[in-house]
Amino acid sequence: MDMRSLAVALLPVALPLAALAAGVALPETARACGGTWCDTAPNSMPVDQSSENILFAFDGDNVEVHIQIAYDPDTYFEKFSWIVPVQTLPEFLVGSELLFDNVLNGTVPLYGVQNSFESCDTSGAETGGFDTDGTTTDGGTSTTGGGPEIVYQGTVGAFEVTVLKGGTVDEVIMWLDMNGYAQDPEATPILDAYLKEGNLFAAFKLLPSETPVVHPVVLRYAGVEPCVPIRLTRIAAVDDMDIRVFFLGDHRAVPTNYRHVLVNPLMIDWPNLAANYKEVVTLAVDAFKAEGNAFVTEYAGPSAVISKGGLHSAQWDSQAFVGLPATQVIDTLMSQGIMECWDFGEIQCELRHPLLQGLLDTYLPAPMGIPRFDFYFCLSCYEGMIDLGAWGDGSGFAADFAERIVDPGQRALDLLNAKPYVTRMYTTISPQEMNEDPVFAENPDLGDVQNVRIANHYLTCDGDARYTLPDGRIVWVPNDGPWPTFPDAMPWEEETQQMTLVGAPQVLNSNTALIDMLLDEWNQMNMPSTGTTGGETSGGMTSESSGAGSDSAASASASAGSDSASSDGSATTGGMDMEDSGCGCASDSRGGGWAALGLAGLLGLRRRQRRR
Repeated sequence: MDMRSLAVALLPVALPLAALAAGVALPETARACGGTWCDTAPNSMPVDQSSENILFAFDGDNVEVHIQIAYDPDTYFEKFSWIVPVQTLPEFLVGSELLFDNVLNGTVPLYGVQNSFESCDTSGAETGGFDTDGTTTDGGTSTTGGGPEIVYQGTVGAFEVTVLKGGTVDEVIMWLDMNGYAQDPEATPILDAYLKEGNLFAAFKLLPSETPVVHPVVLRYAGVEPCVPIRLTRIAAVDDMDIRVFFLGDHRAVPTNYRHVLVNPLMIDWPNLAANYKEVVTLAVDAFKAEGNAFVTEYAGPSAVISKGGLHSAQWDSQAFVGLPATQVIDTLMSQGIMECWDFGEIQCELRHPLLQGLLDTYLPAPMGIPRFDFYFCLSCYEGMIDLGAWGDGSGFAADFAERIVDPGQRALDLLNAKPYVTRMYTTISPQEMNEDPVFAENPDLGDVQNVRIANHYLTCDGDARYTLPDGRIVWVPNDGPWPTFPDAMPWEEETQQMTLVGAPQVLNSNTALIDMLLDEWNQMNMPSTGTTGGETSGGMTSESSGAGSDSAASASASAGSDSASSDGSATTGGMDMEDSGCGCASDSRGGGWAALGLAGLLGLRRRQRRR
């Protein structure tokens, strides 16, 4: 049986009643926990979840899922917890935050414009432009009352992990309640559905600590089809929630039960470097035949675009801290190249790993009233104020340094060295659309998707602008003004596809002819009647398919962007039937085309209003 699992689906944890009775001050609002739900209010409601970043690695009959975890530092991190449905008992490992940083930076598509000018009275044109695993109990023990069976208990880095198997939904909820988890009432039928699909539940909590050391976690399990259990996510999701999914493997990854969309590049605001990217993608994945359940491909190609810098260093030696006097900790860290301090009139320190500060706060906390960097710069100056009880003999720091920094870095480096191909996909999705868990697989027959998208901006002597887009389309902009506002008939999506396991995708809806017609009408009305046009008039697309994009988190910057672009072609070979809607479902290999979603009310969901 094909085993599929998860990525991030979460439940909030309740604050103890004693804390509430004591009048603990709570923040009125909490920002996104980056793929987790946190409890920050007296009524234990989950905060809004605004994005998820998930990385899958294909490895034969096994899948690794790397889950990036972030939290709002203004929340009660000690109450931070989450639950993940899994099809089979996974191996739990500490993940690498730097791996996510490098993957995000290396795969984000870049929008740009290259400027050129018609030769007028002046000289010619100019151009510019642009591991230590968690300990486990042997065997499972049943909870009292015949409830869910505990099949794993242990720790992974900063988290305590318990995996539950079986029981009724009421018994699972009772266990969660008795162990400090609180659930939104809406979660009950969703949990019940995952139970009926045969899922286990992995429950995570931060271990007690003075300061949080939150890090990614890795789940490794037997299976061939990664799946994101998005149905639980809808409990805390906001409208148009960002989801980015990354895949490291041998070939390009595709969604198998969600659709795939190529956005209309004419709707991208090229002069402003795709500042409207998220709006375009949101409306494209909400369009006809996509209906809110679709992804765009932001990048697909060699994983060599991902930097290996900072992931791991041969100088990192956890054993050097065992038995080390506390006064020598900073010097040892600097000798290993993971930290540097200097004094050029003001003491500054650079910590070269995101988890190092949390470890220092735990094992070598700065004395009250002493700035951290002053303390680190001269430990001997404050020797009498060092918390020797926190440092001990250094073995605790050494173990955590190995588990959270050295080992995850080595695994991340090994993963990038072993996987030649990376795919990055993106969508926005609202709670009412989270009725089906997206499933992914590799297709060895699809082409790459480039992440550098440069348009040529040609300025005529009369001041009019001609943009030549990466797909060859030409757009005239009178007086070099803002990007055109096309008529409402101009679609947001170029093409909606159903991906297949082999061969080219099925084209469910193509708007290429309509886009070219409307563009031709625009250019006929706005093309300058005089001046050099370089022999180019109006604009049909010459390539098979189009795309563009930009990273929404970075779209405000001069070089940011992400979306989809593809050379998939339009052959209608094969198809995939996907029955059920959960991560526990299995592919139906009967072929014969796309099976419509078995959700009677889905097509009746509200369609987002067109936004300009």
